[in-house]
Amino acid sequence: MKSKTVAAWLAFLGGPLGLHCFYLRGLGSTLGWLLPIPTALGLYGIERVRSYGVDDPWSWLLLPLLGFTIAGCALTAIVYGLMTPEKWNARYNAGAAADAPAGRSSWLTIGAVVLALFFGSTILMASIAFSFQRYFEHQIAEGRKISQ
Repeated sequence: MKSKTVAAWLAFLGGPLGLHCFYLRGLGSTLGWLLPIPTALGLYGIERVRSYGVDDPWSWLLLPLLGFTIAGCALTAIVYGLMTPEKWNARYNAGAAADAPAGRSSWLTIGAVVLALFFGSTILMASIAFSFQRYFEHQIAEGRKISQ
């Protein structure tokens, strides 16, 4: 039996590593194996910011990958947490009754949804703001080069 609460927390806390995919679909999950790639590239972007500063062009291309991956996994946690027990059990607990306890929501499920909404939206907005700021600063610098 796959618990909706466990899946929501795994998507929120371990989503960028694909833990929720492995929990729900097993080690054969393609998405579970692909999720660590943008996570690792985003972490490399953080390391480049620490080493070369925020003006490094590769860092502002790589860093949002981590933010978008975390935000996407937070959205997945929200979708899992808000899924009806009937739909959850039909999708992930095929042999169980429609109202099996594994698909029910509890306060822990609601906690995962609330935290995923808060942190996911915050990280998404920060990633968008960082990317657009760096992009427009780069465009202004290129415009100045052309005008000279």
